[in-house]
Amino acid sequence: MRKFVKSKLKEEKGLTLIELLAVIVILGIIAAIAIPAIGNIIENSKYNAVKSDALNALSAANLVEADDPKALEATDGVTIKKLVDDGYLDNAGKLADSMTVKKVNKSLVINGTTTAYSGSKTVTFNNATVKIINDDNQKGSAANNKTIPKAAS
Repeated sequence: MRKFVKSKLKEEKGLTLIELLAVIVILGIIAAIAIPAIGNIIENSKYNAVKSDALNALSAANLVEADDPKALEATDGVTIKKLVDDGYLDNAGKLADSMTVKKVNKSLVINGTTTAYSGSKTVTFNNATVKIINDDNQKGSAANNKTIPKAAS
């Protein structure tokens, strides 16, 4: 029995250098594909977070209007900073304090440029309503200084 085990152990070989290199190359190819994909997922989620912040600001402005129906009829509307200071909005997120929410043609709209959400990429809201923000299907990785709604061409 002992001779049999020894003979079997002598026949066993480890991985050759070529096999090991092949495995390393395959892992490198997989990593080269996966890393950019993960980066795009992160950037898209940051873009969607900014849109969510804008939707939260519009919801907070609805509360302001419920408390005082004439508050948003002013030409300047209400700033994000005022929404936060007055307790209607817990956190501005990436929205700039100077951005405004006002009532235009019976709809609440948000205006202004956010701070950068990913590197130097920004989002500008130009009379964006809840519907316009929700209908935007742009990916954050493809958006660079994006304006919502898209400017007419």
